[in-house]
Amino acid sequence: MIDALDIDLAPVVAEQPFPVLFATVSGAHLYGFPSRDSDVDLRGVHLLPAADLVGLREPEETRSRMWDRDGVEMDLVTHDLRKFVRLMLRRNGYVLEQLLSPLVVHTTEAHRELAALAPEVLTSHHAHHYRGFAGTQWRLFEKTGELKPLLYTFRVLLTGIHLMRAAEVQPHLPTLTAAVDAAPAYLPELIAAKAEREHGDAGVDHALVAADVERLHAVLDEAQAASALPDAPTGYDALHDFVVRTRLER
Repeated sequence: MIDALDIDLAPVVAEQPFPVLFATVSGAHLYGFPSRDSDVDLRGVHLLPAADLVGLREPEETRSRMWDRDGVEMDLVTHDLRKFVRLMLRRNGYVLEQLLSPLVVHTTEAHRELAALAPEVLTSHHAHHYRGFAGTQWRLFEKTGELKPLLYTFRVLLTGIHLMRAAEVQPHLPTLTAAVDAAPAYLPELIAAKAEREHGDAGVDHALVAADVERLHAVLDEAQAASALPDAPTGYDALHDFVVRTRLER
Protein backbone atom coordinates (compact mmCIF):
# COMPACT_ATOMS: atom_id res chain seq x y z
CA MET A 1 0.00 0.00 0.00
CA ILE A 2 0.99 3.63 -0.47
CA ASP A 3 1.82 5.82 2.48
CA ALA A 4 -0.10 8.79 1.10
CA LEU A 5 1.79 11.30 3.22
CA ASP A 6 5.05 10.36 1.47
CA ILE A 7 3.78 11.58 -1.91
CA ASP A 8 6.00 14.35 -3.27
CA LEU A 9 3.69 16.70 -5.14
CA ALA A 10 6.18 19.55 -5.42
CA PRO A 11 7.07 18.88 -9.10
CA VAL A 12 3.40 18.48 -10.05
CA VAL A 13 2.36 21.64 -8.19
CA ALA A 14 5.20 23.57 -9.83
CA GLU A 15 3.96 22.51 -13.27
CA GLN A 16 0.44 23.83 -12.74
CA PRO A 17 -0.37 27.09 -14.55
CA PHE A 18 -2.25 28.39 -11.51
CA PRO A 19 -1.42 28.37 -7.77
CA VAL A 20 -2.58 25.22 -5.93
CA LEU A 21 -3.99 26.09 -2.51
CA PHE A 22 -4.11 22.52 -1.28
CA ALA A 23 -4.06 18.89 -2.30
CA THR A 24 -5.14 16.03 -0.06
CA VAL A 25 -5.70 12.31 -0.43
CA SER A 26 -9.28 11.15 -0.87
CA GLY A 27 -10.78 7.81 -1.89
CA ALA A 28 -10.06 4.47 -0.26
CA HIS A 29 -6.93 5.70 1.56
CA LEU A 30 -8.96 8.39 3.31
CA TYR A 31 -11.85 6.01 3.98
CA GLY A 32 -9.58 3.48 5.66
CA PHE A 33 -9.90 0.55 3.29
CA PRO A 34 -7.20 0.83 0.59
CA SER A 35 -6.15 -2.30 -1.26
CA ARG A 36 -2.63 -3.25 -2.25
CA ASP A 37 -3.39 -2.06 -5.78
CA SER A 38 -5.59 0.97 -4.99
CA ASP A 39 -5.11 4.13 -7.04
CA VAL A 40 -4.24 7.29 -5.12
CA ASP A 41 -6.94 9.95 -5.48
CA LEU A 42 -5.62 13.46 -4.91
CA ARG A 43 -8.11 16.32 -4.68
CA GLY A 44 -7.70 20.02 -4.10
CA VAL A 45 -8.16 23.64 -5.12
CA HIS A 46 -6.37 25.92 -7.56
CA LEU A 47 -6.74 29.67 -7.94
CA LEU A 48 -7.55 31.26 -11.28
CA PRO A 49 -6.45 34.87 -11.88
CA ALA A 50 -9.24 37.42 -11.52
CA ALA A 51 -9.00 38.30 -15.23
CA ASP A 52 -10.11 34.79 -16.16
CA LEU A 53 -13.39 35.30 -14.31
CA VAL A 54 -14.49 38.71 -15.53
CA GLY A 55 -14.18 38.35 -19.29
CA LEU A 56 -16.31 36.59 -21.89
CA ARG A 57 -14.44 33.31 -22.07
CA GLU A 58 -15.52 30.43 -19.83
CA PRO A 59 -12.72 29.70 -17.35
CA GLU A 60 -11.26 26.25 -16.83
CA GLU A 61 -12.65 25.71 -13.35
CA THR A 62 -11.67 22.04 -13.04
CA ARG A 63 -8.27 20.61 -13.95
CA SER A 64 -7.03 17.02 -13.82
CA ARG A 65 -3.70 15.25 -14.14
CA MET A 66 -2.97 11.50 -14.11
CA TRP A 67 0.44 9.86 -13.89
CA ASP A 68 2.16 6.68 -12.74
CA ARG A 69 4.34 6.53 -9.64
CA ASP A 70 6.18 3.27 -9.07
CA GLY A 71 3.37 1.33 -10.71
CA VAL A 72 0.59 3.12 -8.84
CA GLU A 73 -1.84 5.36 -10.71
CA MET A 74 -2.02 8.89 -9.31
CA ASP A 75 -5.00 11.10 -10.08
CA LEU A 76 -5.02 14.82 -9.21
CA VAL A 77 -8.25 16.80 -9.67
CA THR A 78 -8.53 20.43 -8.55
CA HIS A 79 -11.34 22.98 -8.74
CA ASP A 80 -11.00 26.73 -8.83
CA LEU A 81 -11.58 28.22 -5.38
CA ARG A 82 -14.92 29.84 -6.29
CA LYS A 83 -16.33 26.59 -7.69
CA PHE A 84 -15.09 24.61 -4.69
CA VAL A 85 -16.68 27.02 -2.20
CA ARG A 86 -19.94 26.96 -4.13
CA LEU A 87 -19.91 23.17 -3.84
CA MET A 88 -19.32 23.51 -0.10
CA LEU A 89 -22.42 25.71 0.14
CA ARG A 90 -24.52 23.16 -1.76
CA ARG A 91 -24.39 20.68 1.13
CA ASN A 92 -21.77 18.57 -0.64
CA GLY A 93 -20.14 16.29 1.90
CA TYR A 94 -17.65 14.98 -0.65
CA VAL A 95 -15.76 18.28 -0.99
CA LEU A 96 -15.77 18.77 2.78
CA GLU A 97 -14.09 15.38 3.17
CA GLN A 98 -11.41 16.50 0.71
CA LEU A 99 -10.90 19.85 2.44
CA LEU A 100 -10.65 18.28 5.91
CA SER A 101 -8.70 15.15 4.93
CA PRO A 102 -5.83 14.55 7.39
CA LEU A 103 -3.79 13.11 4.51
CA VAL A 104 -2.33 16.43 3.38
CA VAL A 105 0.28 16.46 0.62
CA HIS A 106 0.27 20.20 -0.18
CA THR A 107 -1.09 23.03 1.94
CA THR A 108 -1.10 26.81 2.33
CA GLU A 109 -2.41 29.35 4.81
CA ALA A 110 -5.50 29.74 2.58
CA HIS A 111 -6.16 25.99 2.97
CA ARG A 112 -6.03 26.25 6.72
CA GLU A 113 -8.31 29.30 6.72
CA LEU A 114 -10.85 27.60 4.46
CA ALA A 115 -10.82 24.46 6.64
CA ALA A 116 -11.55 26.64 9.68
CA LEU A 117 -14.68 27.93 7.92
CA ALA A 118 -15.98 24.43 7.11
CA PRO A 119 -18.16 24.10 10.26
CA GLU A 120 -20.16 27.12 9.04
CA VAL A 121 -21.50 25.22 6.03
CA LEU A 122 -22.68 22.12 7.90
CA THR A 123 -26.44 21.60 7.89
CA SER A 124 -28.91 18.87 8.73
CA HIS A 125 -29.56 18.58 4.99
CA HIS A 126 -26.12 17.06 4.44
CA ALA A 127 -27.94 13.85 5.35
CA HIS A 128 -29.49 13.96 1.85
CA HIS A 129 -26.02 13.87 0.27
CA TYR A 130 -25.03 10.76 2.20
CA ARG A 131 -28.41 9.10 1.76
CA GLY A 132 -28.23 9.57 -2.01
CA PHE A 133 -24.61 8.45 -2.22
CA ALA A 134 -25.47 5.30 -0.26
CA GLY A 135 -28.33 4.52 -2.63
CA THR A 136 -26.06 4.79 -5.66
CA GLN A 137 -23.42 2.52 -4.14
CA TRP A 138 -25.99 -0.01 -2.94
CA ARG A 139 -27.45 -0.32 -6.44
CA LEU A 140 -23.94 -0.89 -7.75
CA PHE A 141 -23.39 -3.61 -5.15
CA GLU A 142 -26.66 -5.29 -6.08
CA LYS A 143 -25.57 -5.26 -9.72
CA THR A 144 -21.98 -6.48 -9.24
CA GLY A 145 -21.87 -8.19 -5.84
CA GLU A 146 -18.46 -6.60 -5.29
CA LEU A 147 -17.06 -5.69 -1.88
CA LYS A 148 -15.97 -2.15 -2.80
CA PRO A 149 -19.45 -0.61 -3.36
CA LEU A 150 -20.73 -2.45 -0.28
CA LEU A 151 -18.05 -0.83 1.89
CA TYR A 152 -18.81 2.53 0.30
CA THR A 153 -22.49 2.06 1.17
CA PHE A 154 -21.71 1.44 4.83
CA ARG A 155 -19.08 4.19 4.91
CA VAL A 156 -21.35 6.97 3.67
CA LEU A 157 -24.29 5.95 5.85
CA LEU A 158 -22.08 5.94 8.95
CA THR A 159 -20.46 9.24 7.93
CA GLY A 160 -23.91 10.79 7.60
CA ILE A 161 -25.09 9.43 10.95
CA HIS A 162 -21.95 10.66 12.72
CA LEU A 163 -22.23 14.08 11.07
CA MET A 164 -25.84 14.48 12.19
CA ARG A 165 -24.98 13.46 15.74
CA ALA A 166 -21.57 15.03 16.31
CA ALA A 167 -21.40 17.83 13.70
CA GLU A 168 -18.10 16.32 12.52
CA VAL A 169 -17.13 15.15 9.03
CA GLN A 170 -15.56 11.73 9.59
CA PRO A 171 -15.05 9.57 6.46
CA HIS A 172 -12.68 6.96 7.99
CA LEU A 173 -14.62 3.70 8.21
CA PRO A 174 -12.55 1.98 10.94
CA THR A 175 -13.02 5.06 13.14
CA LEU A 176 -16.73 5.17 12.35
CA THR A 177 -17.10 1.48 13.15
CA ALA A 178 -15.90 2.20 16.67
CA ALA A 179 -17.70 5.54 17.08
CA VAL A 180 -21.20 4.73 15.79
CA ASP A 181 -23.10 2.26 17.93
CA ALA A 182 -25.25 1.15 14.99
CA ALA A 183 -22.28 -0.06 12.91
CA PRO A 184 -22.47 -3.78 12.00
CA ALA A 185 -19.99 -5.90 13.96
CA TYR A 186 -18.65 -7.61 10.84
CA LEU A 187 -17.32 -4.44 9.19
CA PRO A 188 -13.69 -4.98 10.36
CA GLU A 189 -13.71 -8.34 8.55
CA LEU A 190 -14.90 -6.70 5.34
CA ILE A 191 -12.25 -3.98 5.66
CA ALA A 192 -9.56 -6.63 6.09
CA ALA A 193 -10.82 -8.48 3.01
CA LYS A 194 -10.74 -5.26 0.95
CA ALA A 195 -7.08 -4.75 1.88
CA GLU A 196 -6.22 -7.89 -0.07
CA ARG A 197 -8.02 -7.03 -3.29
CA GLU A 198 -9.44 -3.92 -4.98
CA HIS A 199 -12.11 -5.86 -6.86
CA GLY A 200 -13.93 -9.08 -6.20
CA ASP A 201 -17.07 -10.65 -4.80
CA ALA A 202 -18.05 -9.47 -1.33
CA GLY A 203 -18.78 -13.02 -0.17
CA VAL A 204 -21.49 -11.90 2.25
CA ASP A 205 -25.00 -12.96 3.21
CA HIS A 206 -27.01 -10.63 0.96
CA ALA A 207 -30.10 -10.72 3.15
CA LEU A 208 -28.03 -9.83 6.22
CA VAL A 209 -26.28 -6.84 4.68
CA ALA A 210 -29.50 -5.65 3.03
CA ALA A 211 -31.21 -5.62 6.42
CA ASP A 212 -28.31 -3.71 7.97
CA VAL A 213 -28.28 -1.14 5.17
CA GLU A 214 -32.03 -0.62 5.58
CA ARG A 215 -31.55 -0.27 9.34
CA LEU A 216 -28.78 2.32 8.91
CA HIS A 217 -30.98 4.34 6.57
CA ALA A 218 -33.54 4.48 9.38
CA VAL A 219 -30.85 5.47 11.88
CA LEU A 220 -29.73 8.26 9.53
CA ASP A 221 -33.32 9.49 9.24
CA GLU A 222 -33.63 9.56 13.03
CA ALA A 223 -30.26 11.29 13.45
CA GLN A 224 -31.24 13.96 10.93
CA ALA A 225 -34.56 14.59 12.67
CA ALA A 226 -32.80 15.00 16.02
CA SER A 227 -29.76 16.89 14.72
CA ALA A 228 -28.79 20.24 16.21
CA LEU A 229 -27.27 21.31 12.88
CA PRO A 230 -28.95 24.32 11.23
CA ASP A 231 -31.18 24.14 8.15
CA ALA A 232 -28.92 26.41 6.08
CA PRO A 233 -25.22 27.36 6.00
CA THR A 234 -24.28 30.21 8.29
CA GLY A 235 -20.96 31.08 6.69
CA TYR A 236 -21.95 32.49 3.28
CA ASP A 237 -20.69 36.02 3.94
CA ALA A 238 -17.44 34.85 5.52
CA LEU A 239 -16.78 32.51 2.61
CA HIS A 240 -17.59 35.24 0.08
CA ASP A 241 -15.12 37.59 1.77
CA PHE A 242 -12.51 34.81 1.89
CA VAL A 243 -12.82 34.04 -1.84
CA VAL A 244 -12.58 37.72 -2.83
CA ARG A 245 -9.65 38.44 -0.54
CA THR A 246 -7.74 35.32 -1.53
CA ARG A 247 -8.24 36.05 -5.23
CA LEU A 248 -7.16 39.68 -5.00
CA GLU A 249 -4.10 38.93 -2.87
CA ARG A 250 -2.58 36.68 -5.56
